[in-house]
Amino acid sequence: MRIVLVGPPGAGKGTQAAYLAKNLSIPHISTGDLFRANISQGTDLGKQARSYMDKGQLVPDEVTNAMAEDRMSQADAAGGFLLDGFPRNVGQAEALDEMLKSKGVALDAVLDLEVPEDEVVKRIAGRRICRNDSSHVFHVAYNQPETEGVCDICGGELYQRDDDNEETVRTRLEVYHTQTEPIIDYYREQGLVVTIPALGKVTEVTERAMAALKSDEG
Repeated sequence: MRIVLVGPPGAGKGTQAAYLAKNLSIPHISTGDLFRANISQGTDLGKQARSYMDKGQLVPDEVTNAMAEDRMSQADAAGGFLLDGFPRNVGQAEALDEMLKSKGVALDAVLDLEVPEDEVVKRIAGRRICRNDSSHVFHVAYNQPETEGVCDICGGELYQRDDDNEETVRTRLEVYHTQTEPIIDYYREQGLVVTIPALGKVTEVTERAMAALKSDEG
């Protein structure tokens, strides 16, 4: 299957993408991983991306599109993939359609993870991350450490990232509504959008998504 995963910041896209890709036996292709891989390997695209990032500028769509196309052309993605963080706007969505059309394939579904805005703010603003290892993540309401401010796993100090405060989260949501949400309408016109309520346990959301994909296939 060829799937695009969309949803606001804090919807759990990264977590769901990993579970769904494993269940469907397809690679999880995230924009963040694409950038990191190209930059660390020193590819031409990575060098181009870095030149913009070093100046604090957005990487142009054509560079991001080329990275995505290169990754989707690799052998492990021949039978399908799950895109997370790409496309991020309608221009990228149109470019993706053209890429797939040139290969004689098309998207199967666009999964839209739906989370109320107040819940997004609560999820992100309540996150606390370990200074020793950023994969150790806790939450003031949903996943409290045994000792406040201390990582259960390694004993490191837990802190709130600067961009995890409520004001910044609401700004990020505005950017999402302006830039990314229009792609949902773009794909809805193609009959590809499947909306998944993303509240509840991670496994419950994954089960909803898998059930929706099966029924969509049928």
